[in-house]
Amino acid sequence: MMRRAGGKQLRAAAVVGLLVASVATAGVFACTEIPTSATAVLSLQFDSLAAPAVVVGDTLRDTLGVVVHPVVHAFNFQGEEIPAPPVFFVSPDSGVTVDSASGVIVGDSLRSTPARIVANVGTLQAIQKVAVTLRPDFIAASNGVDTLEYSILDESKDLSADLTVSLRHGAAQDSAVASWIVSFAIVSQHKPGLVELVNDAGKPSSVDTTDASGIAGRKIQLHPVNLDSATQMDSVIVNATAKFRGVPVSGSPVRLVLVFKPGS
Repeated sequence: MMRRAGGKQLRAAAVVGLLVASVATAGVFACTEIPTSATAVLSLQFDSLAAPAVVVGDTLRDTLGVVVHPVVHAFNFQGEEIPAPPVFFVSPDSGVTVDSASGVIVGDSLRSTPARIVANVGTLQAIQKVAVTLRPDFIAASNGVDTLEYSILDESKDLSADLTVSLRHGAAQDSAVASWIVSFAIVSQHKPGLVELVNDAGKPSSVDTTDASGIAGRKIQLHPVNLDSATQMDSVIVNATAKFRGVPVSGSPVRLVLVFKPGS
């Protein structure tokens, strides 16, 4: 009977396969020496950062407001993880400063594109990116009330437009806050399972990241099979919340309403 290989065996096989391909590509022009020490780093994995953006004048934080320390995994030639690898962090871009030892990221100026955060172990590098944005001070409805004319037979008509909010900076609320996470939650519906929050691809999703104009939103998918009747009229209430340093910003939660009724 053939046994399925374990996770460690599969990782080792994948690493060896990549190395064989690399050596074959090099051909007769070079000799590639594969490090075979259990403590020698052969590959890096830089985990996604806990937040998409850092605020100017602040440290990168997760959604709870806790300072983020980037996480890097190092592996040897057998695909085994090496504990406490000697990682050196740097950014070649303006807009952020990075502590070389801890990887803690501080925003120091706005930039139009995300800054690169580079993790180095010896000659190996891995990169993640982070946007730099303004402090979120206020959130308000953008498209806060909408109507869905649903169909029992045509499910393409059972998806709403985006219910959206606008995230702003400053006392005058005249500057958009881009690349910031906004959470959405259904707080009132006629019965469980009648509706759900979805993204643009129609997949279940309760969070969005603000675009360049500070707008974030979610659509609502109606499931007509759970209606009480084919002529039911009702509404759904959604709350939208943005946080800074773990504390809801002014205006949170924003109340968004979708009215649904049968189409003509």
